[in-house]
Amino acid sequence: MTLLIGALTIGFILSLLALGVLISFRIYSFSDITAEGSITLGAAVAATLLTKGTNPLLATGIAVFAGMLAGACTGILHTRFKINGLLSGILVMTALYSINLHIMGRSNVPLLSATTLMTWAEGAGNGLFGGAENINVAGWEVSARELSVLGFSFLAAALVGIILYIFFRTDLGTAMRATGDNPQMVRAMGISDGNMIVFGLAVSNGLVALSGALLAQYQGFSDVQMGIGMLVWGLASVIIGEALVGLKQLNLLITGALMGSVLFRLLVAIALRWGMDPNDLKLITAVFVFLALIVPGLIAKAGWKKVGVRNA
Repeated sequence: MTLLIGALTIGFILSLLALGVLISFRIYSFSDITAEGSITLGAAVAATLLTKGTNPLLATGIAVFAGMLAGACTGILHTRFKINGLLSGILVMTALYSINLHIMGRSNVPLLSATTLMTWAEGAGNGLFGGAENINVAGWEVSARELSVLGFSFLAAALVGIILYIFFRTDLGTAMRATGDNPQMVRAMGISDGNMIVFGLAVSNGLVALSGALLAQYQGFSDVQMGIGMLVWGLASVIIGEALVGLKQLNLLITGALMGSVLFRLLVAIALRWGMDPNDLKLITAVFVFLALIVPGLIAKAGWKKVGVRNA
């Protein structure tokens, strides 16, 4: 049960990464590799501020702002300097590695004695559960601490998802979506598609940095290597989510990204539980992404073949 709760918690936290990738990858069709640097940036900024006694909410907010700056830099390189989108992301991600080291002062920053958002969540759970150390859930003894953190991560993911949905229904959000669909039409309406791309990438990386900040507070440390492979994780979550919901409506895409992240983490946890070597985690991730990419197409193809046979 502990493994399940831990997997769900990390899944909800990384669903914020999936939402960020959803914006860049699906709305703008922009392969933004900046995410691998901005998730570490969010963790580095939050961890460094928390060790100095900064309010956890303020530290997390500053981490989000730092991620937005990183995304804006990628957007500016692409729109103002006409650098290929993929190369723009690589340039910023490479620079962020050194920046993150400078922010933390070393390769790893522990948060064992710092007050974090997870500490607050544990305190709230302690009051909610009357100080009990363990809670009985469907016959399983579950740590009240783990249950409180799980509840917090779920609420954070749900709240961000709702805010993102409402935002995309506003004029600015609609302009962002229109830029991804038809930039020529947007320019004809007098809207700068370049500014929309810069702003969209800023929002995307802000969400990614938020995920990194929460992940560092949950794990109890920030590490300069923690962003490696995270873009693949986000893409896998988005693709799995689309396979689950099937439709392209905005609310379903957001819900699918959240569900995809949680399901993906559960699949990884199950694979590890079955005895897979932790060193093969990236290999497992690559296999899941491969399956998520090809299975929906195979299912659709099989469906068309059945329809053809019936018509014949």
